[in-house]
Amino acid sequence: MVFGALFSVMNPFGTVPIFVSLTKEHTKSERSGIAFKTSLNILVILLISFFVGKYMLVFFGISINSLKIAGGLIITSSGFALLTGKFSEHKGMKKKNVKEDLKSRSEISLTPLALPMIAGPGTISLLITYNQEFTLLRDVIWILLAIVLSAISVFLILKSSHYFVRILGASGINALSRIIGFIVIAIGIEFIIAASLNILNGLVN
Repeated sequence: MVFGALFSVMNPFGTVPIFVSLTKEHTKSERSGIAFKTSLNILVILLISFFVGKYMLVFFGISINSLKIAGGLIITSSGFALLTGKFSEHKGMKKKNVKEDLKSRSEISLTPLALPMIAGPGTISLLITYNQEFTLLRDVIWILLAIVLSAISVFLILKSSHYFVRILGASGINALSRIIGFIVIAIGIEFIIAASLNILNGLVN
């Protein structure tokens, strides 16, 4: 369940067209290296979010219900962006801006690929919420396994991105992203409903 939610919100398939566009001049081994660095950066970001995020909540005085609602809104908006085919624009990744940015630097594994394309605010808020809700050692271990598995999945998908484009084509990838977008919207709404019910229960009691 945790892996499914995490993978859907991250949506590495939505990043495939961007990855192909940014690495079309690279060799196969160079693309594999970029995919590995991206997945490694994502793993670090997810682990930091899960273990350190709660201290950010305390520092800024943010309640878990507020985080759930804010995260739910972000996740839901990402889902709508996937459904409407505007995922890249939603992440601030316009092709013109990407090309101009690439002229000034060659490293793309951290930004824009890891952040904000894959491990964005929605993913971070999801992990912070899980840290607050699942405190048993068994649950933490399962979440950590889901994080590692998600990073491995990102590596495999990005490494094979040129094959995905060749086999599925742009229309196939868009169709897959829209299906994932529907799931992402449901996850975001679930967050908002759960937080709203907690707030209402608190007011009643």
